[in-house]
Amino acid sequence: MNQPLNYRNTSFITSAPDIRHLPQDAGVEIAFAGRSNAGKSSALNRLTDQKGLARTSKTPGRTQLINMFEIINGCNLIDLPGYGFAQVPLELKLKWQKALGEYLQRRECLQGLVVLMDIRHPMKDLDQQMINWAIESSLPVLVLLTKADKLKSGARKAQVLKIREMSKEFGGNVQVEAFSALKGIGVDQVRSKLDEWYAPELERQRVLAADDSEVFNLPSAE
Repeated sequence: MNQPLNYRNTSFITSAPDIRHLPQDAGVEIAFAGRSNAGKSSALNRLTDQKGLARTSKTPGRTQLINMFEIINGCNLIDLPGYGFAQVPLELKLKWQKALGEYLQRRECLQGLVVLMDIRHPMKDLDQQMINWAIESSLPVLVLLTKADKLKSGARKAQVLKIREMSKEFGGNVQVEAFSALKGIGVDQVRSKLDEWYAPELERQRVLAADDSEVFNLPSAE
């Protein structure tokens, strides 16, 4: 069994306007998507225990590129452009939407989608569209209900149960968890789910390393 990944080792790799400008389509990528005010950057920073890994802004919608971060070789996190809130020209919004659609539907190494939404305002139309895109591509989805600290414990649990029930209607592999970057609620659950999604790649690397070791340790011919 693979050891849990150390997400504190995550580092920035590159930013790209679309999939044609991303590095080779290899390894495993897990993408984070959400409305521009869902707290996506804060979640990534909390997950990796790095305050400045993903840029946060008081102006939602500033993330306009596909940002790639590497945890270890072959295991990457993707920060997708925020959607649904930014005050930008329609032409730019359509460009972002096209880039999102292409990434979700064509990126072969994408193995899971994390959709973040404010626990007080979940499952907006675009949130549901993102989940549907993922399910149509046979991708598992982790829904994070962010800013969970804004609700008292009872209301938080009730909202999680409500969204879990709603998620059954999508008909795919959808898991729902409460999350708070401020209080650390749900961080362990996110890391555990990411470990699960990265596990096949880590196992593949382990097998390759073992095979290489055997090759280099072949007995010499008499």
